[in-house]
Amino acid sequence: MPRLLGTMARTAVIAGTATHVSNNVSRRQANRWAQQQDAQAYQQQQAAAPPPPAPAAPAAASSDDLIETLQKLGALRDQGILTEAEFEAQKAKALAGL
Repeated sequence: MPRLLGTMARTAVIAGTATHVSNNVSRRQANRWAQQQDAQAYQQQQAAAPPPPAPAAPAAASSDDLIETLQKLGALRDQGILTEAEFEAQKAKALAGL
């Protein structure tokens, strides 16, 4: 009978140890999965975030500034610094800013 009790006690200790180790492994795996899910949720949230707003358009030039710019461009064209095509391109840019 004493041998039987010793065997039962040993079996109980082994089973208890196996259960404890198994629970630790399961807990560790569950923590890893939770971390992976958190990382995936963060990546999805970042991908779904709206893009940053576009920079504000430059303020429209006042009519005095526009006239001054056109006069300077005309003077540069008259001096031969700008070609007629360059003058027209710069004038179109200045007028587009209205």
